[in-house]
Amino acid sequence: MDTVTVERLLEDRRNQFELAVLAGRTGLKRKILNAEIHRPGLALSGFVERYPNKRTQVLGETELAYLNSLDSDLRREVLERLYRLDLTLVVLSKNLPPPEEMVALADQYQTALLSTRLSTTEFISRLSIYLDTRFAPSTQIHGTLVDVYGVGLLYTGKSGIGKSEVALDLVERGHRLVADDVVRITRRSAEVIIGTAGERLGHHMEIRGIGIVNVEKLFGIRAVRQQKRIEVEVRLEMWKDEVEYERLGLEDKFTTVLGTEIPLVTIPLSPGKNITVISEVIAMNHMLKVYGVHTPREFSKALADEMMRRHATAQYLESDTE
Repeated sequence: MDTVTVERLLEDRRNQFELAVLAGRTGLKRKILNAEIHRPGLALSGFVERYPNKRTQVLGETELAYLNSLDSDLRREVLERLYRLDLTLVVLSKNLPPPEEMVALADQYQTALLSTRLSTTEFISRLSIYLDTRFAPSTQIHGTLVDVYGVGLLYTGKSGIGKSEVALDLVERGHRLVADDVVRITRRSAEVIIGTAGERLGHHMEIRGIGIVNVEKLFGIRAVRQQKRIEVEVRLEMWKDEVEYERLGLEDKFTTVLGTEIPLVTIPLSPGKNITVISEVIAMNHMLKVYGVHTPREFSKALADEMMRRHATAQYLESDTE
């Protein structure tokens, strides 16, 4: 998780959010501590118990209309009650002019006061997306991420086992590389994790015996993606005779990344095995399961039904004396 300050917010989204600094410039170094946003309507009336002062405070037309309806002394008293709570950031929507008391208190308490041309709803929506992304749990793992038929396959395994070579073969067949060697993973929700390339490597790939290649330059812009939801982990390992590998697939296996559970498929490698085609089958089979089709279980059920039918027929014929 990156450290987010008010100054960083302005650097990243000043133009997109149409922001301007009105007062409290000494508060630009303050850290934004969470992704929550608050509209201080109830607090303006005097109730500040359990007030969420660490959230970004957004005031719209309603709050400003109420403040402007007060006389100067009462308005300052109401605002100072808020600013004493050590606010992180205050933003006024619709480019509304702030009361003079608010400007003075922003400088006095060293709290940045910003203005945006956006409506309150639009600004909160955009800011929420930005902060949710910044505060989302993240990690980096050694692996390769490829978009295969719209399914994000995360290849893992020990160094040199062939993850990059599999990805290169998939790209050559029309699939899209997201990241190689270092995959940055961010959890967007309880069930969604997103993978992106590391900032330094981008869409470069290390092929042993050749060196570093630029996939985007070699295969074109359609061969790469900036990010992709990770839906299946494909774990590559060398074949071991003593290991009993899955043959029927009746029981799905899962792994957990950043607290999110995703399917796990372990592929044992042996000479002549076409991992590229197997990868395409993994992606298509995953989509079938998403649509409610679990082929191994359906096959097992059909086989059991056939055995029961044959057994019932055999019993009937045994008792037939005609």
